[in-house]
Amino acid sequence: MTWIHDALKRLPTCDQSAAAAVHTRAAQVLRPNGALRWLDEVAEWIAGWHHTAMPRIQAPAGLIFAADHGVAAATEISAYPTGVTEAMFNAYRQHRSTITAFARLAGAQVTAVDVGIGVPTGDIRYEAALDEARFADVVEAAVAAVDALDTDLLVLGEMGIGNTTPSAAVAAALAGGETAAWVGRGTGIDDDGLERKRVAVQEAVRRIAGITDPIEVLREVGGAELVALAAATVAARLRSIPVMLDGYVVTAAVLPLATIEPTALDHCMVGHCSAEPGHRRLLDRLGKRPLLDLDMRLGEGSGAMAAVPLVAMACAGISEVPTFDEWFDGSG
Repeated sequence: MTWIHDALKRLPTCDQSAAAAVHTRAAQVLRPNGALRWLDEVAEWIAGWHHTAMPRIQAPAGLIFAADHGVAAATEISAYPTGVTEAMFNAYRQHRSTITAFARLAGAQVTAVDVGIGVPTGDIRYEAALDEARFADVVEAAVAAVDALDTDLLVLGEMGIGNTTPSAAVAAALAGGETAAWVGRGTGIDDDGLERKRVAVQEAVRRIAGITDPIEVLREVGGAELVALAAATVAARLRSIPVMLDGYVVTAAVLPLATIEPTALDHCMVGHCSAEPGHRRLLDRLGKRPLLDLDMRLGEGSGAMAAVPLVAMACAGISEVPTFDEWFDGSG
């Protein structure tokens, strides 16, 4: 917890001059002014974090954190057994998953990191998800995973059967409101399963009533992969790497960062809005507009990876297209 708190006090900011240069160039590129306004804003965002007026996406990467959850092992809150987490992790490693198929088309590499498969977190209804020692170990693993990458756009994803339950608990504890409003069907549970899930989230949130530190909330009712996602997001910021966030779980994982430091997610965009009702509520709270809205609910970074070609196109529309002046004077 100390590392995250300390890092949030020394976050680098984007290169405003590079972003401003792209903003100016966008108004002069060989097309009607404002014709691609939102894509131009995406290119401006990349330029600021890449520190260049000619942004390009050349080395995108996906990072998936996987872990098991005690609450999923103890009660039926998912349509799938917890063993599916390990099975899917093996599919990532063998490049036979949806995210790796998407990544091939996006020109991205995918790394899957085990932060707790076979070692479930505590049952968040009755105990902390992680003790302080395990929390620190997960943070260290996540930071090391980011530092090992050579990337100019980082896609963050996750895998953990039942992990929309701790995500809902983190969201409810930090964003407030009716607890049930943060709970969705996840992998497609039936009505009875949805009720068990709502009760589990209510019990977890009640248990930690009075805890005010958002990172402590994450430790208490989150999960190992959620902690890893939060730490990876901060680690990427320290290197000025722009981040593409995935769905509900990833967004809930980074909510504690923005709760502590409102600018903590300035280097992040959201790839898509998932079918989980709580995700849209979180995006509204964070003021984040998703690039795609396709009712996806797969997780594993798939929705964010699907947005990578769009970001690359946004940059190409600035860096590879001449301005009117360049075209007509022959320099373009």
